[in-house]
Amino acid sequence: MAKSKLQRRARIKTAIRKRVRGNAERPRLTVYRSNADIYAQVIDDEQGRTLVSAGSLKDKQAHDAAGVEQARLVGRAIAEKARAAGIEKVVFDRNGYLYHGRVKALADAAREAGLNF
Repeated sequence: MAKSKLQRRARIKTAIRKRVRGNAERPRLTVYRSNADIYAQVIDDEQGRTLVSAGSLKDKQAHDAAGVEQARLVGRAIAEKARAAGIEKVVFDRNGYLYHGRVKALADAAREAGLNF
């Protein structure tokens, strides 16, 4: 049994990363959620490179928003940047967070903006 939230998340994150790998054809879309902000990156694990990134600190409109609306704005931004870079398909890495709330809102917004996962 996990002793803290962080240990629980680390255990879940490890289990997810065993199954989810990004490559050049289908990179990994990963999410990081802090108390105030949310960030997303599209990563090619074979090369070990971040292809595109978006976050609520980089976007003034998203930084002023809060919660689920902030996540939606970041989801749209990451999808637009990925499509501009020629990325249509990704695998989603929720990074140990529950697929609920802000994480789900980011994923749904990225899907609506044209990413397939």
